[in-house]
Amino acid sequence: MSSTSTPRAAPPAAPAPATVAGDPPPPQPVRRPALDWRIRFAVLALIWGFSFLLIKVGTQAYAPFQVTLGRLLFGTAVLVAAMAVKRVGLPRGARTWGHLAVAAFFLNALPFSLFAYSELTIPSTLAGICNATSPLWGMVLSVVAFSEDRPTRRRVAGLGLGFIGVLTVLGAWQGFSGLDFGGTAMALLAALSYPIGWIYLRRTLAGSGNSALSMTGAQLLLGTVQLAVVTPLFTTMPDSFPVVPLLAVVALGALGTGLAMLLQYDLVAEVGPTTAQMVTYFIPVIATVAGVTLLGEHLSWNTPVGALIVLAGAALTQSRPRGSN
Repeated sequence: MSSTSTPRAAPPAAPAPATVAGDPPPPQPVRRPALDWRIRFAVLALIWGFSFLLIKVGTQAYAPFQVTLGRLLFGTAVLVAAMAVKRVGLPRGARTWGHLAVAAFFLNALPFSLFAYSELTIPSTLAGICNATSPLWGMVLSVVAFSEDRPTRRRVAGLGLGFIGVLTVLGAWQGFSGLDFGGTAMALLAALSYPIGWIYLRRTLAGSGNSALSMTGAQLLLGTVQLAVVTPLFTTMPDSFPVVPLLAVVALGALGTGLAMLLQYDLVAEVGPTTAQMVTYFIPVIATVAGVTLLGEHLSWNTPVGALIVLAGAALTQSRPRGSN
């Protein structure tokens, strides 16, 4: 789901092959992807947009921690299979694994669990919109964490606009009536957790030399271990395994986590992080359409209007003036 990137903190592209200094670069075979990047972009947006619906369906039969554990387990299986096919090994070094364990908590274990718990009491549409606030949190945190990320007028305006959008979604003028504060707070905290993890990775493991696939595979593996420890402490084994919720958890992990991450990194490597991260703006739209049409969730006028304002604010926080890099 939302592995959306904060400003200037997108996943690294694969490094170019090294050549001997002074020699002309060897000819590289032209390998056309099986699918155009626009198709893969649309598939990624659909997968992440439907993830909130899959969470809602999964929690109808299984505890939130169980949904998260299944999600991480099946997502890890997809990445391990991709690593085996591409013959990519896991990263080495205790320091690297220690930092990845922290990243796994903030990027996977914590937000996935918070979203699962939040959807016990709030619609999947609202959870998807809360996820769209992640770039807003990221802008604030990046200014604090990195001196080079200075708050321009455009980015400050985007933050203010996004805040207005959040208040619109939540119906602030009517006293937040009918709103479940606990579920909404958990969804917003989940959105905040993502940029914390991205910034932590940027400060600790930038330029580590490991491939994105290797790092992500290890990160998901550690997240799975974390949930495997926590889940038995707070849940009991289900008496039955209903098919539809079980399939939702499998799809959430294999597609919404494993395949989605592979698509994301391929897009970053091909079209760059700026274009790839635009998928963020389609996720709440798809989540809203899926929740309303397939789950019959109620949609007040302020929800889509506020979501559009949030997305406009997020776009401003990630924009750059013309001529800047």
